[in-house]
Amino acid sequence: MTGLNGTVDGGGSGARTGSGAGAAGGRRSRNAGSAGNGSGRAGNAESGSGNAGAGGWGGRAGVHETGQHLGPRASLLMSLAFALLLGALSALVMFPAAQHLRSLQDGERARATLHTAGACMTGQCKVTFEADGQTVVADLPVGSGGGKSSVGAAVDVRYQADDPRVVARTQDTGGGGAALLAWLTAGAAVFFLALSGAAAIFLARQRRT
Repeated sequence: MTGLNGTVDGGGSGARTGSGAGAAGGRRSRNAGSAGNGSGRAGNAESGSGNAGAGGWGGRAGVHETGQHLGPRASLLMSLAFALLLGALSALVMFPAAQHLRSLQDGERARATLHTAGACMTGQCKVTFEADGQTVVADLPVGSGGGKSSVGAAVDVRYQADDPRVVARTQDTGGGGAALLAWLTAGAAVFFLALSGAAAIFLARQRRT
């Protein structure tokens, strides 16, 4: 009986030992597989993050490069537009206005009053005076001063003898504010023209590189 029990007990212990070893081996295999799967997922996540980062940097670099290409062109167009606008204002408006004011230096002199106040520099002021026994209401030309004067203020004027409505303030017959603005706008036009030239040279060099 003892021998039999020993055999049975030995066999049971061996079976239990074998089962336990098998279970432990299975758990280790499952744990190793789980760890392998986790490592794979982590690797994929890192790879995706790297790709996303590379795409983000590439996109920002492309936007930055595009901004650099548009900048000189936009400055070229804007500078050229300002140069043309200021040049036209100087040549077509201010210089002719200054010449008109100078042409009245030898005109008939009269004492006038300011009839309508406003922006005299843009020709929105009027004066009233007596010429050959008649009351004349005339516009002050573009480029005139006296915009801060109020209605009724006394004004010395010069007017054409054959057309009293062509009149200017005596202080402005040297060219007035029109002459000053003519030179200022001409200088500004040259400045913006130089800027447009510099932008054009920069664009040409950038294309070569």
